[in-house]
Amino acid sequence: MKLLFTSLILTLAFGSLIQTNAQNAQTFKVLVGNQKKASRSQITVKFVSLIEDSRCPDEANCIHAGNARIKVQVSKPGSAPVTFEANTNLGAKGDTYEGYAIYLTNLTPIPRANVRLNRNAYTATFSISRLSR
Repeated sequence: MKLLFTSLILTLAFGSLIQTNAQNAQTFKVLVGNQKKASRSQITVKFVSLIEDSRCPDEANCIHAGNARIKVQVSKPGSAPVTFEANTNLGAKGDTYEGYAIYLTNLTPIPRANVRLNRNAYTATFSISRLSR
């Protein structure tokens, strides 16, 4: 019983910690091939490329949602840049860098049935939040 109570307290404490970070997150959009600096963290996020987009088209009935995967580069003055992949549904949605969590929260456009999308028209929405110490 004591272990259950301790687990419950830790879960509630951890949950409130995540909520606090989510409230302090900075969100911004980056067009493929471009970069943007997050003002609060001084981290520059570059949407390098679209690797794949197998998401279910908007008007289709699919067995599973599919996944889009992008290549992201993050950098900060005085630190070496880091490249990682971020996914919309399957796999890692982001990574950590210099005490911050960087996550892909949205990718547009959403595929449409029988419509070929321009690979240069994708926009990624990122969320950056400071990790707790």
